[in-house]
Amino acid sequence: MKKAIIFTLIVFTLASYAQIIPVKSLAAFTGKSSPPVSNTQIIEGLKSSLNVGIEKAVGKLGIENGFFNDAVLKLLLPPEAKSITSNIRLVPGGQDLVNKTVLSLNRTAEDAVKEATPIFKNAILNMSIKDATNILFGKDNAATEYLRQDLKAAFAPKVKASLNKPLVGNASTTQTWNLLCSGYNGVANSTMGKFSKMKPVNVNLENYVTEKALDALFIKIAAEEKAIRTNPTARVTALLQSVFGQLDKK
Repeated sequence: MKKAIIFTLIVFTLASYAQIIPVKSLAAFTGKSSPPVSNTQIIEGLKSSLNVGIEKAVGKLGIENGFFNDAVLKLLLPPEAKSITSNIRLVPGGQDLVNKTVLSLNRTAEDAVKEATPIFKNAILNMSIKDATNILFGKDNAATEYLRQDLKAAFAPKVKASLNKPLVGNASTTQTWNLLCSGYNGVANSTMGKFSKMKPVNVNLENYVTEKALDALFIKIAAEEKAIRTNPTARVTALLQSVFGQLDKK
């Protein structure tokens, strides 16, 4: 999913760039009333739009219930844990423990994304137009290869730290998750569980939360970028107004 989101975000930025900048001359604009905008302003304007998008995305997701109350981005149990919910009556603590685990997963994501702004700025805002063009016309996974590993490697430690914080009921997400899995796996590994063909659950929780949180951030950033491009009131700086204002004249 992230591959498509990253690629869409970069293509969207390039589309804005292409509409603002003619092919033959970056600074040549048509229309007598259009003020000149320099190449540097255009490039910085595009980076600024992503900067605003990142900050707003983190502002919306990095608060209590930023993930939990979002029907689209809310973290549920990992797909590998479907067998737990299917056999919930056999798990000590049952549905209450599942509910606590889901809440804890979302609290972890909300806590971790607070640290995402500098990571995204380094990965995206330092990307040149040449880099973006190479990505656009590169291999199908060029965008993913450019951003995914750096972002994931830098963001994963933040998620790991959040997983070990006592964010719900004085227990960490890791502790709650282990309690849920140990209860289920105890049944799955029993004679009855083996007879019922129940399979133990083994999930890399850090990887799961990291991926889901990054997906959510990209979705929010893309939405903010679209707003800047199409809605003049979303252009909160003079630079954004100057650069993206050129689109209003098309």
